[in-house]
Amino acid sequence: MTQELSLLVITTVSIAFIHTLAGPDHYLPFIVIAKAKKWSINKTAWFTTLCGIGHVGGSVVLGFIGIALGLAVGKLQLFEGVRGSIVSYIFTAFGLVYLVWGIRRAIKNKPHKHLHFHSDGHEHQHEHTHHEEHSHVHEKKDKVNLTPWFLFIIFILGPCEPLIPLVMYPAAKHNYSELILVAGIFSIITIVTMLTLVLVTSYGIKLLPMKALERYNHALAGGTILLCGLGMLFLGL
Repeated sequence: MTQELSLLVITTVSIAFIHTLAGPDHYLPFIVIAKAKKWSINKTAWFTTLCGIGHVGGSVVLGFIGIALGLAVGKLQLFEGVRGSIVSYIFTAFGLVYLVWGIRRAIKNKPHKHLHFHSDGHEHQHEHTHHEEHSHVHEKKDKVNLTPWFLFIIFILGPCEPLIPLVMYPAAKHNYSELILVAGIFSIITIVTMLTLVLVTSYGIKLLPMKALERYNHALAGGTILLCGLGMLFLGL
């Protein structure tokens, strides 16, 4: 490996890691949705991986198309910037709708008490929620599980801006083996970083005593996604 290629690889690894770590939208949505929907670690892992592949894959395909058409880095970055702005608004709207739905669900699922009388004259009362007692009904209604797939579509549409100049550098030298290497390394580091942050945090959350907040899980998930979207819009995260 030449010194130039070594520097390119180190740069690719660093940028992929920092880009993912600095963008809460790369991991927080998966953490809160997994918590709200009570996913297993395995399900959380495969869905995060799927979205990571879609996220990076979209920009890789765009980069290769740009190379094939002979487009300059500036034009591709401009397109990625416009695409990023559109996705930021969609991401924010998705979070807002999810938050409102989560609040309505929490209000409807407010715990309440029932008084029970027995034939022996004994009576008692207990507190419950209809959602818990009739969870099988709600699971049937929710079997399509649209929320995660909305997130998946958003991630496919979402740009991965730092990748474009990285792949265009070896492309300018017509070194396609380096181009594939850079795209592969960037993709792997991005997905591994996403997975690590999501799984470690999700496992940690499972150890916390959060029973009292369970009926607010969807509202908290929507609020978190909304904040990520606002961060993308106004802070450039």
